[in-house]
Amino acid sequence: MVETYYAGAYWHIRKEPPEECGRRAESFFNTLSTIDPSFSLWFKQGNSRKEALKHRIETDTASLGKMFRRGKDKLFEDLGFRLSGWNGESNDRDACAFHIKCGGYAEEVGNRCLIQLPTTGPNAERVLTAPVLTGLVRAMAVAWDPDDALAMSHAHRDLIPDPPPDALVGWVTYLSRRRGTVPPLPAPVHIERVEDKGTLIVLTPERFTASNPEHVALAERVRELLDRAGLLEALRSP
Repeated sequence: MVETYYAGAYWHIRKEPPEECGRRAESFFNTLSTIDPSFSLWFKQGNSRKEALKHRIETDTASLGKMFRRGKDKLFEDLGFRLSGWNGESNDRDACAFHIKCGGYAEEVGNRCLIQLPTTGPNAERVLTAPVLTGLVRAMAVAWDPDDALAMSHAHRDLIPDPPPDALVGWVTYLSRRRGTVPPLPAPVHIERVEDKGTLIVLTPERFTASNPEHVALAERVRELLDRAGLLEALRSP
């Protein structure tokens, strides 16, 4: 079975207007376009590919702000704004899609930026690598200032018992400095700072797979160390 991957950034209560969500999204999409060609163009989702390709998403602050405003929840203002799209790839298994929920301040519902990554094909061969996913998670961290972010496989996610910790550990993991200081971690784990915002953790330079027992054991060891340092616990709402 082919292992599938996703990237996600998560943050709790943050009341922001659609214009600020648009500014953050512009920063995110502009950085993404420099990381890989498959992240360069985005389209609104439609009933068919032909119809969707007529509606390109303009990634400037003003246009994105208007789209977020239109994506406001009709009943509950505290749920924030939503925006979704995909990259127009003709091969569904080699396509990317995104879903953003931001500006929400409901206690029980968080904010997030999710990217569904390609599975097989030329895009997948380029994207499912440590350098590209590190760049993607870094872009999420800089633009959205989340509490945590990651890139991981769905199969690896399925190995985590319920209830999961507030922050998960994936192939690439970002932890905000609000969570604390990342302790020393075992080789071959790579650690790097993200400006003054937090820390990136890359478990392996090769593709992480849940079918590799050594990869899973390394992830569990890193999770234990981060959990012991209190970095995976739920943050208090501001």
